[in-house]
Amino acid sequence: MIRIAVCDDDACMSDAVRTMAAGFFRRKNREAAVLQFSSGKELLDYDKPVDILFLDIRMKGLDGMETARKLRERDFKGFLIFITVLKEMVFQSFEVQAYDYLLKPLREKQFEKTMERLYASMCSAMHESLLIQKGYDSRIILFDEIVYGEVIDRKIYLHLVSSEIVDFYERIENLQARLDGRFFRCHRSFLINLKYLKSFQNGAALMENGREIPVSRLRRKEFSSVILQYMKEWGM
Repeated sequence: MIRIAVCDDDACMSDAVRTMAAGFFRRKNREAAVLQFSSGKELLDYDKPVDILFLDIRMKGLDGMETARKLRERDFKGFLIFITVLKEMVFQSFEVQAYDYLLKPLREKQFEKTMERLYASMCSAMHESLLIQKGYDSRIILFDEIVYGEVIDRKIYLHLVSSEIVDFYERIENLQARLDGRFFRCHRSFLINLKYLKSFQNGAALMENGREIPVSRLRRKEFSSVILQYMKEWGM
């Protein structure tokens, strides 16, 4: 499920963006849910993940640029697309890592061109990310966000660079199969991201976040060769 948010105090424009976005993903045979917000405050009060955000800049109260800054401060990682009549704000959009900047009146051909680029970027990112399913909610987590994962009582706990911990039900063998060569299963209960490995001593992998992860005796010999291979392929 791709979660899309449209934030615009012009109801007609918001409806038009919703229709075009939903239609685009329907043609791609991808399920998408589109939420609509009429103000920056209303959007900021929403506490669930959003994959794509269409945001008007000129709104009453909290404008779109300030809303975007606050979202990025909260570690919003979704694709941000500004939709506005204000050409002069284009340079400021770089400050909040906007993916694109579409001018009103919005033309469908212009919208489709942006969406095709964005969809290609999403597909590329999916090859280096995990889709986590928790009940009816889903979330995309980039491999580079993961420091390590551990299994406790049939549940996986992913420890992220941000210090957030994401838990979900999964077998560690299945998780291992979904990851790439930057990850190593150093213990029956632990998978580590070699990117964040600081050192190995006394039978433990010391991670950059200060956590010591046990490396089982059976995997210590393999660990050395895995690190060398990682250095060749990914660099350290």
